[in-house]
Amino acid sequence: MKKLLVLALTTLVFACSSDDDNTQVINNPQTPGLAYAVSDSDFITTYNSLREELQLDRDFEIVAEVNHTANAQSVDKDLRNTRVIIFKNPMVETSLLEENQLAGLDIPQKMLVYEDNNNNVFVAYNGTEYLAARYSGVGSANTLQQIKTEFSRFAENSTNGIVSQNSSAGITNNDGIITLVSNNDFNTTYTNLRNAIVDNPNLLTIAEVNHQTNAPNDSNLNPTRVIIFGNPNLGTPLMKNAQTTGIDLPQKMLVWEKGDGTVNISYNDPGFLQERHGISGNDDTLQQIKSALNNLAIDAAN
Repeated sequence: MKKLLVLALTTLVFACSSDDDNTQVINNPQTPGLAYAVSDSDFITTYNSLREELQLDRDFEIVAEVNHTANAQSVDKDLRNTRVIIFKNPMVETSLLEENQLAGLDIPQKMLVYEDNNNNVFVAYNGTEYLAARYSGVGSANTLQQIKTEFSRFAENSTNGIVSQNSSAGITNNDGIITLVSNNDFNTTYTNLRNAIVDNPNLLTIAEVNHQTNAPNDSNLNPTRVIIFGNPNLGTPLMKNAQTTGIDLPQKMLVWEKGDGTVNISYNDPGFLQERHGISGNDDTLQQIKSALNNLAIDAAN
C-alpha cells in the first residue's frame, strides 16, 4: 500500500459550543478505506444502539461480540473503550465471495465502536470502496451497493451522525495478504489449522464461519472457511497505539479451495496493519504476530 495514502497528520475538526472554553476536539480517523460516523451519545449508549439496529434487521445475524477493553484487562493491560461486533448476511455477502474468495478475510463484516482520548465516540467499518480495491472483481458484485447503503444506515442510526468515507486510492489488489498453498486437502487443512489454534493456550477462538455452507442454495461458491481468534497480550498494544486497529482485530485466517482443487491459507500481513493504521513503536510485537501466523499456516499446510 502506498505510503502516500495519508497516514499523515490527523485532521482536527473543532465543534464549538456557545462557551468558547468548552471547545471539543474531534480527531477523525485517517485509516485508508475506513468509513465512520461520530456519535452524539456516550460509548455504551452508542454500542447498545448499534447492537439493537443489527438485532432488529432480520437479514443480519450477529456472529460474535469482542470487548477489546475487557480482554486487555484480562491480561492486566489497559485500553480505552473499544468493541467490535461481527455480523453476517450471506444473502448479500456471497456474491462478493463468488467474485473473489479472498474477500472472506473481511467477511463476515465488522463494526468497531471506540472512544478516543477526547471522549469522542466513533462507529467505524471497512467501506465497500476498500473491499472493491483490495479484492479484484468485488467491485462488480451486484450486492455491493446494498451493503454500502445498509452499513451506512446502521452507523448513522446508532450515532445520529453522518458517515464519512476515507479514500481507498492507495489500496491495491491483494494488498497485505499472505497466502500459503497447502499440501493437504481442504478439510484436513482446516482441521489442522483449527487444532493448532485451539491447542495454543495463548489464543482464544472467537468464531468460525463456513461461507460455503452459509451461501444460498443456488450459489457456486467453492469451499471457503474463516476462523477468527485473538491474543490480547499482542493485540492490545497495537490498539493502544492506534485504536482503529480494532477493525482488523481479532486476527483471521482463511482456508479456501480454488476451482482447480488447490487449497490455500491466507491471512493479513501485520505489516499491512502497521502501515494502514499508522502503528508505531511496536515492531517486536508485530514481528511476533507475523511469526505466529506463519507457523499456524505451516502447521495447517503440512
